[in-house]
Amino acid sequence: MRFAAIPTEVVRAYQAGGLDANGQQPERAVSDGGGNPCRHCLKMIPEGAGMLILAHRPFPALQPYAEVGPIFLCADACEAGGGAERPEVLASPEYIVRGYGMDDRIVYGTGGVVATGTIPARAEALLDDPRVAYVHVRSARNNCYQVRIDRG
Repeated sequence: MRFAAIPTEVVRAYQAGGLDANGQQPERAVSDGGGNPCRHCLKMIPEGAGMLILAHRPFPALQPYAEVGPIFLCADACEAGGGAERPEVLASPEYIVRGYGMDDRIVYGTGGVVATGTIPARAEALLDDPRVAYVHVRSARNNCYQVRIDRG
């Protein structure tokens, strides 16, 4: 299994002022260091660093299950994070973990709130299901997209 960041080409477009999923330019702000996870480097944006706040749709096309929500990104170019290890951005006590099919729609019965330490095991179990193409990890409190998990 592999944690996957938002693709670099998508992030670079946002960092260059490209429009977000709502057709707006990303807002520019300064991180207070209090939990602003960049969905590209998969690290917390340090206090005092520039950041972007924008609406993102982590799906390839519009359809009823293609949720849009707010995310943070580093304002300056950062290197894509990801890999087999749980990323730094997953720092809350629990998250929603949910499977999606090849049609980019929720596979019913796969979603649930899990303790952060159990995300890898839950994702592996979901990815063992042939109906599940990939997994999203989302905030348990606000449903904000955090990271995608793919088969290794």
